Amino acid sequence: MKKSLLLLLCLAMAINMVACSKPAEEPAASTGAEVLTGVGKGFGGELKVKVTKEGDKITAVEVVEHNETNGIGTPAIEQLPAKIVEANSTDVDVIAGATVTSEAIIYAVNNALDPTTYPAPGEEAKEPKEKEAITAAEVYQGFGLSNSGRKGPGKDDTDTQVWSTNQVFANVLFDGDGKILSIYVDQLEVATPNYDGDGMPHFTGFPGQSYNNDENHDAKVDGQLTATEESFAAEINGWKTKRQRGDSYRMGTGTWSQQMDKFQEIFVGKTVEEVEEWFNKYTSDLNGRPLKEGSDKEEDKAKYEALTDEEKAMLADVTSTATMSLNDSHGNIIAAIKDAYEKRVPLDIKSASAQGFGIVSSPRTGPGKDDTGTQVWSINQVFANTLFDEEGRIISLYVDQLEIATPNYDGDGMPHFSGWPGQGGYNYDENHDGKVDGKTKDTEENFFAEIEGWKTKRERGDSYRMGTGTWYQQMDKFQEIFIGKTVEEVEEWFNKYTSDLNGRPLKEGSDKEEDKAKYEALTDEEKAMLADVTSAATMSLNDSHGNIIAAIKASFENRVEIDLTIE
Repeated sequence: MKKSLLLLLCLAMAINMVACSKPAEEPAASTGAEVLTGVGKGFGGELKVKVTKEGDKITAVEVVEHNETNGIGTPAIEQLPAKIVEANSTDVDVIAGATVTSEAIIYAVNNALDPTTYPAPGEEAKEPKEKEAITAAEVYQGFGLSNSGRKGPGKDDTDTQVWSTNQVFANVLFDGDGKILSIYVDQLEVATPNYDGDGMPHFTGFPGQSYNNDENHDAKVDGQLTATEESFAAEINGWKTKRQRGDSYRMGTGTWSQQMDKFQEIFVGKTVEEVEEWFNKYTSDLNGRPLKEGSDKEEDKAKYEALTDEEKAMLADVTSTATMSLNDSHGNIIAAIKDAYEKRVPLDIKSASAQGFGIVSSPRTGPGKDDTGTQVWSINQVFANTLFDEEGRIISLYVDQLEIATPNYDGDGMPHFSGWPGQGGYNYDENHDGKVDGKTKDTEENFFAEIEGWKTKRERGDSYRMGTGTWYQQMDKFQEIFIGKTVEEVEEWFNKYTSDLNGRPLKEGSDKEEDKAKYEALTDEEKAMLADVTSAATMSLNDSHGNIIAAIKASFENRVEIDLTIE
């Protein structure tokens, strides 16, 4: 025993002598390694990561603290760090069934690498750049809309398909040569309620239709939802665009808004043709995302390698902020910008200090029922594109509207939506004679065709006639009235000069006592003004067809500063 202890002591001394004879190993930091920490917001709350970098290379990612649900969020924790290391980037696909946790890890890594651009949840983002002065001899305003259907994202745990609709809104100012002076893009994505991502706007279907529901976004279906009139209204009233979702809608690189802002910055000064050329040259033909170094896709690799060093440096700057697609199943941003150019109208203004876009989505019971007694339902969206002066007065206003009804409505030209594939279709009055001819096809093809065929009320043109002229002629008259007013003054005008019963401009001879009393309280000058208005515009500014006043107000609340001068 004593010999064994003596041998062990000698061995320990020898090892120690060898160790002491060698120079001490340098700490990891001196080899160029850097350890950073970052924070993201997961399904269970705050999630922390540790990121190790050597130069520009991410060598390790570890989730060191989380409260994610075992078996649901943990696959992302186990698999995603290795993907980020392998890609040397946070531009990786989320782990199926663990979307929220995946996005939290991606954001936490970005927060570790660049906390200024990606502040920890609850902290303020960096101040936006000051707007550059814009001058032009001529200015045109355009509003573009691109509607598309999507099969996905993914399926739920019962293997039931998720479906979604995507709408891209482009609000653009062009000069006389067609170059973009200012651009503001937003998007609305609405999915079936079995999608597991928190914050995604949902639509179960029209009242009576049902769909799987993942109520707590844990990637497990909790049952089926059957739409009622109340839930139908609540879902639509709760829809938020991707900009309205704000910091809660985080992607691989920042938020959706931050990524879109970067693309907008790139497109200013370009014509639509040049925007298309940029897209065709510098994005993947596979997924519409900006090209970047290190792709494992041969097509992308070849396309990237054909670029000059200067072009590669430009793309490195782009993809440091924006990696999302400009045209894929999520929506066609390029098409919306092109549509804005094709619909542009000339402006007679001297300057503008702010540009605003407002959207209000609302439900409607009706118009009417079909001959089988089945209810017609519809969705109304009002879009307001507005320019304001320094005092918040409207100097340009362009309003459009999209009304979508179940296909049992008998009016010709009305855009239709039957519901999601698998819901059995909906009563269909194919020839618009007031009699149901059967049901729409419950197919993927019909789903896509209906959405691609949606037209706004302006796009429906002269075919959409009302009591006094067309819809767009009536809207043009209201726009003319609101020029020079603040949003507050627009609301005052509406409250004073329209019916409290239906939101239509007051006119002489009403048989409604409330309207009659309100009209008689006006001065002769005010009555003469209303006579001029109602000679061209009699439709409501706020009823079940849509809230135009709220959309104008939203455009002011969402405004962004610009510094535009027309020489």
